Amino acid sequence: MVTFRGINHLALVTPDMDETIRFWRDLLGMRLVAGLGHPGYRHYFFEISPGSMIAFFEWPGTLPAPEKDHGAPVTGPVAFDHVSFNVDSHQDLWDLKDKLEAAGFWASEVVDHGFIHSLYSFDPNNIPIEFSFGIRMAEISDNPVMADSDPSSITLEGSQPQPEKWPPVEEPTSPEDRKIYPGLGSELFHGTDDGKRSSDSDD
Repeated sequence: MVTFRGINHLALVTPDMDETIRFWRDLLGMRLVAGLGHPGYRHYFFEISPGSMIAFFEWPGTLPAPEKDHGAPVTGPVAFDHVSFNVDSHQDLWDLKDKLEAAGFWASEVVDHGFIHSLYSFDPNNIPIEFSFGIRMAEISDNPVMADSDPSSITLEGSQPQPEKWPPVEEPTSPEDRKIYPGLGSELFHGTDDGKRSSDSDD
């Protein structure tokens, strides 16, 4: 099985990168750790915690998303509802509430969800954000709980992955075909050569 280690980065969109920097770096305290750009394009990364980032694209002509409450049902095409960030303590939730409100942003009351306590707000792009302090996360991990009153048959198969439900890999990529191609961002460490980016590869 593949070993996942959290989210590397979540990529969102902003019409105003400077306003976004003010919020995520200066108000929330997430370091701006990488930035790519040229006229008509920016892609900046903010560090949530070591190895975990939230990133934003800035393109001309984009607009803030229409405001939508966290978890409120919608119809039609949709791919995203909100993002939640872990914090270390209840005090962090109250500190965030105070900072957001002092800066003129709406912040919810602290809500008890059973396994987490959460604070809700919006960033300047109308992106719904949540801050969560886990109070029973270890219990959820050790003993997964399903409280859906009408679960599907697939849900009832249990919490453990069932890879046999998919076709097995019969022709894995051979070592000689494991090539890594340069992409946007390689210039952060490899430099550029007439617009062509070099790339290192690791076995």
